[in-house]
Amino acid sequence: MEATLTKPSGGKLSQSKDDIPTPTTGLAPYTGPWTESEVIHLLKRALFGAKRSDIAYFKTLTCAQAVDQLLTLPVDPPSPPVKEYATPANATNPDTNVLQGDTWVNDPSNDGTVNSLRRSSFKKWWMGLMINQDRNLREKMTLFWHNHLATESTDVNAQFLYKHHSMLRSFALGNFKALMKAVTIDPAMLVYLNGQLNQAVAPDENYGRELQELFCCGKGPGSLYTEEDVHASARVLTGWRNNANTISSFFDNNRHDKTNKQFSSFYNNTVIVGKSGPTAGEEELDALLNMIFATNEVAEYMCRRFYRWFVYYDIDETVENNIIKPLAVIFRNANYEVAPVIRTLLMSEHFYDILSRGCQIKSPVDLAVGLCREFEISFEPAPEYTINYGHWNYLVNQCANLQQNIGDPPDVSGWKAYYQEPQFYEIWINSDTLPKRNQFTDTMVMNGFTFGGKRMIIDGAEFAKTLTNPGDPNQLINDLTKLMYRLDISDASKAQIKKDILLGGQSEDYYWTNAWNQFVNNPGDMANTTTVRNYIRDLLKYLMNLAEYQLA
Repeated sequence: MEATLTKPSGGKLSQSKDDIPTPTTGLAPYTGPWTESEVIHLLKRALFGAKRSDIAYFKTLTCAQAVDQLLTLPVDPPSPPVKEYATPANATNPDTNVLQGDTWVNDPSNDGTVNSLRRSSFKKWWMGLMINQDRNLREKMTLFWHNHLATESTDVNAQFLYKHHSMLRSFALGNFKALMKAVTIDPAMLVYLNGQLNQAVAPDENYGRELQELFCCGKGPGSLYTEEDVHASARVLTGWRNNANTISSFFDNNRHDKTNKQFSSFYNNTVIVGKSGPTAGEEELDALLNMIFATNEVAEYMCRRFYRWFVYYDIDETVENNIIKPLAVIFRNANYEVAPVIRTLLMSEHFYDILSRGCQIKSPVDLAVGLCREFEISFEPAPEYTINYGHWNYLVNQCANLQQNIGDPPDVSGWKAYYQEPQFYEIWINSDTLPKRNQFTDTMVMNGFTFGGKRMIIDGAEFAKTLTNPGDPNQLINDLTKLMYRLDISDASKAQIKKDILLGGQSEDYYWTNAWNQFVNNPGDMANTTTVRNYIRDLLKYLMNLAEYQLA
């Protein structure tokens, strides 16, 4: 094995992180070679996996054109999730208003059983969107915001859940300040962090604290807001409530604290003047966000979050000075528009630095969705939504089994891999999850998953037919490792894999070439066909079980 997963840093996993030099490159536009290697690096970070058709497409563009394409998001939202489940007879208020195949997102329901089925439907639908994503950043950024502005689906009804997700999706590359206003009065967030309980007679500090500690300012040494600031923020935010029937929030002036709110020197001793009337809640919320976003800390904190999502978790003094602080200036100057920051980062020489490649451990979602996309697993046509939802549900459950349950991060901080020092991404790999990762990839290569009589599986032999020269065992292995790995394995390892798997222990390449040609030209030769299929299956299984496959 070429790599170990104990310290994923830079390009050599067997070394201690402290032994690896930090990239000294900055935000100057990348001007180096634009080969498949650079394209794959960009796509594996910006999308979930790098499909061969996408690699070919982006290779025809320049680096700047490729990034601009990724930043160009579709205007229309995707079709919403549909009712693909059967409502149990014991449901108190079954959703008989919604026909099979129609969406449930606009049908209010307070039935616990129905809501549970709809939350599950939502997760399956979301998995399908990630698998069928377009050539842009929308899916990767939607998951980013779900992690950064975390809520748990088990705490909210399904209609609020979908509305919250749609909001995150609509702001994928939009204005961060506007997003923070929207999420503050979002029905799901009002439930999750007790905003709907926050009133003048009993201020609830939950959201006011997380607004500063997790969402905007962080916990760094420069983030010097006080407990009094938390108290004052809570008072600003009193009066917001939810209406489950209209699936929306509203402001109740009778529950609002109308007194002045004093803030600390961190916020320049700002006083937010208490307001009264139907617009008081929004006016004070605007004042609160203007005050918070006037600090330098917001831009720097968020640029660290973007960096850890797209590049690497280790931010030392060099990265802070060369990348974070200049990005923060861009962020502030752009009035907190996200797109210019991401564009600068993804076009930078730092992003394409050799030490920035292959240093992330794939999240469970990256692993599962990337596998489906890169090996072009076929799903059913859209009308067969029941079968597709069944297959997507299997993938949702596999990700949850690997400790990334979409829709339900562990808590309001999101998944620990993006903030827990010093391990960060290394948290994804442990004695429990690594065997499960291998079991998942083994299943997808060996037997697949069957639902409704339809099987979801990697067809290795058919996939090999799409490669440049699968009859050449050396080229076949090179093409697969280039697509699957960010850190290549040695020529000696490739030679041994070729001999042990593709040549069946023989020493001459023609053993494989002859078998492959016979497979293509005479598929009715069942003995040979079975042999070829099994050899490719075993090759993929072995390559997926190596440590290199866990890196992005």
